[in-house]
Amino acid sequence: MTGTGTPLRVGLVGYGLAGSVFHAPLIAATDGLVLDTVVTSSPERREQARAEFPDVRFAASPDELWQRADSLDLIVIASPNKTHVPIATAALKAGLPVVVDKPIAGSAAEARELAALAEERGLLLSVFQNRRWDNDFLTLARLVAAGELGDVQRFESRFERWRPQLKGGWRESGAPEEIGGLLYDLGSHVVDQALVLFGPAVRVYAEADVRRPGAETDDDTFIAITHANGVRSHLYASATTAQLGPRFRVLGSVAGYVKHGLDPQEADLREGRRPGRGPGWGLEPESLWGRIGAGESPLTSGGHPVETEPGDYPAYYAGIATALREGTAPPVTAHEAAAALDVLEAARRSAREGIVVTLEVRS
Repeated sequence: MTGTGTPLRVGLVGYGLAGSVFHAPLIAATDGLVLDTVVTSSPERREQARAEFPDVRFAASPDELWQRADSLDLIVIASPNKTHVPIATAALKAGLPVVVDKPIAGSAAEARELAALAEERGLLLSVFQNRRWDNDFLTLARLVAAGELGDVQRFESRFERWRPQLKGGWRESGAPEEIGGLLYDLGSHVVDQALVLFGPAVRVYAEADVRRPGAETDDDTFIAITHANGVRSHLYASATTAQLGPRFRVLGSVAGYVKHGLDPQEADLREGRRPGRGPGWGLEPESLWGRIGAGESPLTSGGHPVETEPGDYPAYYAGIATALREGTAPPVTAHEAAAALDVLEAARRSAREGIVVTLEVRS
């Protein structure tokens, strides 16, 4: 637990997409946190970071942070997936709380080993699952909690893109150590959301395809989950979808909810807009609201529109600051991330072997 007073000093490892678009701006926008050091050896990325955060310091490697661990209060790991476990391990051994971008690890076993190390050292360990604070997910969670759909029977979630040309980089690498592909990228989001809403998975079936010429790893993936409570989740993650489906289609015993489009926060962050600078963060126009109803398609005006909750990515780091100062649980735990990795590992096995994989529900 860290006392109130001076801001908590954050060391950010990595300043690529995750570090520059998501973590750095959200850290800087959080009361009680200050971006102290960015770890990158790239001169271009240093200039990019310095332009937005003039007072930030730089380090060429994470080892430099461990040498002055007493001057930092939190390490955020936004480097490539294969580095998450070794850097998180080193940070915890240096006595520093840690936030890791998803996926925390390549396997559930590694995630649980990190969780055990953090617990042994009495340190915070959390995973950045920002999509829990998407506007549509917050809206759906509200509807489910209020019973407005009745008993949910089927949850369809799509994170689809149309990217017929490869972009390159480690995310599209087929090397196992890179932990690339959509199953562990977008799949980490859709699986996490399904487990948050409907609880543990007991059976998993998946299809993972490599569609684009020259692609080395999955770029079109489907996951079917049977939850312990009987809800069935059908989850899609694709870079090859020429016509995008609804982001959510949720069917219950009383009504269904259908929502198209993506939360605006990522696009706003990419365009340089920042939370706390002007009104309207996370809001979307009424024309994009989802619809709830029964017996008719929302495309023919069936049902009625449901106001979308404001998206709230800043809530994640606000929760981290509270957890560090008050010793409360972080907004996402490593054990929750490990449960999602159980599903992702089962999905990978299912797709490879063409089988349904049964999971044990952990207490």
